[in-house]
Order: sequence, then C-alpha cells, then structure tokens
Amino acid sequence: MISIPLFLSEKHACSYLDDEEAQPAFVHPLFGMTTAIYSELIKQGYRRSGDEVYSPHCPNCSACIPMRLRVAEFIPSRSQKRCLQKNINTQIVVKPPEFDKAHYEMYLRYQTARHREGSMVHSSQDEYLHFLKSSWCETSFVEFLIDGELAACAVIDKLDNALSAVYTFFEPKFSDNSPGVYAVLWQIEWAKQLQKEFLYLGFWIKRCKKMSYKSDYQPFQILKDKQWVLVQ
Repeated sequence: MISIPLFLSEKHACSYLDDEEAQPAFVHPLFGMTTAIYSELIKQGYRRSGDEVYSPHCPNCSACIPMRLRVAEFIPSRSQKRCLQKNINTQIVVKPPEFDKAHYEMYLRYQTARHREGSMVHSSQDEYLHFLKSSWCETSFVEFLIDGELAACAVIDKLDNALSAVYTFFEPKFSDNSPGVYAVLWQIEWAKQLQKEFLYLGFWIKRCKKMSYKSDYQPFQILKDKQWVLVQ
C-alpha cells in the first residue's frame, strides 16, 4: 500500500454554497503522482485541479459527493436523446493539452456569461492552462465544431479503467445546442469505445444548481461511507 502525504488547506468561502466554508485536503505537491495512483485515488473521492489532487475535508459540510457513471448501464433520457439528435452533425476533434488561443478566448467568454462573479473570469493564459492540464496525466482537449465553428471544448483525463470529465466550456451563442450536455453524452460513448468502465463526473452537490444537474445522467453511482452506491 502506498502512503499518500496529505495537508489541509486554510478554510475559505465555499465556491458552491454561500453559507459554507471549504477546506480541501491536498496530496503533498512533492509526492510523485502518476496516472496509476490517481486512478486509485479517484475511486476514493479525489479530484485533480491542474497538478493538484484533493478531496473535500470540510468540518461542517458533506455536500460534495463524488459521482461516476458505469457507461455500459447509462440510459439517455428523452431530452438527452433530443440533444444527441440536435448535435448529429457536430464534428469532434481530439487534441493534445496545449495552449490554443481560440480555446482560451472562448473560455473567457464562457466564464463571463456563466460565472461572471467568479475569479476565473480574469484568468491569465498561464492560470487557464495551469487549471486544466496536468504534467503527469494523459489529458485531451476535445473540440466540438458546429458548421465548422468552434462551439465547445471538453477537457478529459484518460485513467486506467475510466475517463474523468475535468471541465467543459462552450461558446455562449451555441447554448441552444446544449453543448455541455452533448459533451457528457459524447464522453460516455468515447469511454465505451475505449473499453473504459466508468466516467467520473466530479462532485454532485444537490443544493447547488451548477452541480446538481449531474443527477440527470442515470443511473449513477455516489461514494457513500467509502462505498460506491447505485442511485436510480
């Protein structure tokens, strides 16, 4: 068994719930993280942000619940089927995790449209890339093109037996195509093609509208008392 050194961050205002304080536990930055180790840690409820790997350790709140889909069991809803049909001509291009000015500018427009009060609205190029890519994980930046125009970008990690949805951002003018929904649906199919068992969707937060949508993907599993439990 590998010993993972952790440290607690300082308490700070929660990004998701206005009335709560957050205090994540981080894997020590000097620890030699690898895809294989992260593949095990994500099963235990950890996530990455850039090179940093963390899990919630908030003293008074347990709202952040790790969530994943067993892709072979996923059943699209009627609205998700309509989304697939609407995007039937959407083109997909899988790219390496490198800086792309078009991606970055779309990211800033997305943040302004969707998260105007957040700190990421003013992200520099270095901050943007530091947030999304990792030096130790195999990551893809997947473009979604509508009529040849960049409409969305999904950042996806390839793990030993899973894909992990890191972040998706899109061009606000393509909102009617539900690019965020389509990106998840596409990742489910890509996981099947790659013969991966799971797609990790990060934290499901029932009281936060920005994060509660994840329960639309059924059936899903949540990590409860260190066990993955099926929710239908």
